[in-house]
Amino acid sequence: MRKITRRSFLAAAAVCGAAAALTACGGSSASSTAASSVASSAAAGSAAASGDTYTIGICQLVQHAALDAATQGFEDALTAEFGDNVKFDFQNAQGDSATCATIANGFVSSGVDLIMANATPALQAAQSATNEIPILGTSVTEYGVALGLTDFSGTVGGNISGTSDLAPLDQQADMIVEWMPDAKKVGLLYCSAEANSQYQVDEVQKYLEAKGVTATQYAFSDSNDLSSVCQKAADENDALYVPTDNTVAANTGIVDGICRPAKKPVFAGEEGICSGCGVATLSISYYDLGYTTGEMAVKILKGESNVSDMPIEYTDVTKKYNKTICDDLGLTAPEGYEAIEG
Repeated sequence: MRKITRRSFLAAAAVCGAAAALTACGGSSASSTAASSVASSAAAGSAAASGDTYTIGICQLVQHAALDAATQGFEDALTAEFGDNVKFDFQNAQGDSATCATIANGFVSSGVDLIMANATPALQAAQSATNEIPILGTSVTEYGVALGLTDFSGTVGGNISGTSDLAPLDQQADMIVEWMPDAKKVGLLYCSAEANSQYQVDEVQKYLEAKGVTATQYAFSDSNDLSSVCQKAADENDALYVPTDNTVAANTGIVDGICRPAKKPVFAGEEGICSGCGVATLSISYYDLGYTTGEMAVKILKGESNVSDMPIEYTDVTKKYNKTICDDLGLTAPEGYEAIEG
C-alpha cells in the first residue's frame, strides 16, 4: 500500500458524476457489533504498544477543496503521532457510490487497521463492508440520516464514529435573512442522490418559511442536469442556498456561471463552495475537522478509546464571505464576517 505524504491542499477538481447515495446499508446493528469492535480496538492497541506499522484505508468520495482538506488534516494528525509507522491507502471514488463500495470491500480484504470514510456515500459503503474494522467518518453532516438510525442521539455505536460538518441550520437561515432582508423567494439547490443534502435543505426550508420566506427545493440528479436545474432556480428566486453538497462543491463554476451574471446571490453551507460561487457562509475548517478525526483514530489505534463508545464530534463555525462576488453583486458584508482568503 502506498504512503500518502501530501503537505499542501489539493486544488478543487471539477468532477463529473453524482455522489449517488447507497440504497441499502448492510451489516449488523450497533448492539450486535459492539463485541467485535471491542476486539478490533484491543488488537489495534496491542499493535501500537509493539511499535508495529498501521495501515489506514481512506475512501474519499470525490476530490474537491473541502474533502481534500479533511483528508489532509486526518493524515497529519496520525503522522504527528506515529511518524513512519502509519501508512495510508488513499482511494478516490471519483464521485461514484458504487466505487466507494468496491474500495471499502478492498480495504476489508486487505485487512486494514482502520477505515476513514470521507463523505456520506463513503461512510455508507464502509458500514456495508464491515462490522469489525473501526470506521471513522468525516465530512458527514448527520449520522442518523446517513446510516438510517432512528434512535441516533450522538453516538453511533458498533464499529462506527467520526466527525460532522454540520453548521447549525437555523443559523444558516438567519444568515440568508441577515444578508437579504427583502428577499421573498429562496431556492434550495442540491443533489437528490446525497441524503445529507436532502436533510439540510429540508431543515433550512423549515426555518426560512418560519421567517415568512418562500423556500423551494430544486433537486438535480447529477452534474449533467445541474446547469438546467440551477438556471431554473436562479430564474425563479431572489437568492439561492446550497448545502454541503459534494456534487455542487465539485462543480461550483457551473453555479457561478449562471448566478453571478443573473445577480442572484448564492449562500453556501461551507467555505469551499462559497469560494467558488457563493457570497457568504457559516463554515467550518475541514482541515481541523479531519485533524480531529485523526486524533480519534490515534486513540483507537493506541487502545485508549473504543470506537463504539465515541460520540460524534463537531467543530466551531465561522462567518465568512466572498469579497469578489460580493463586490460584483454590490453587496456589503454585515459586521462579523471575515473575507475568504485566496
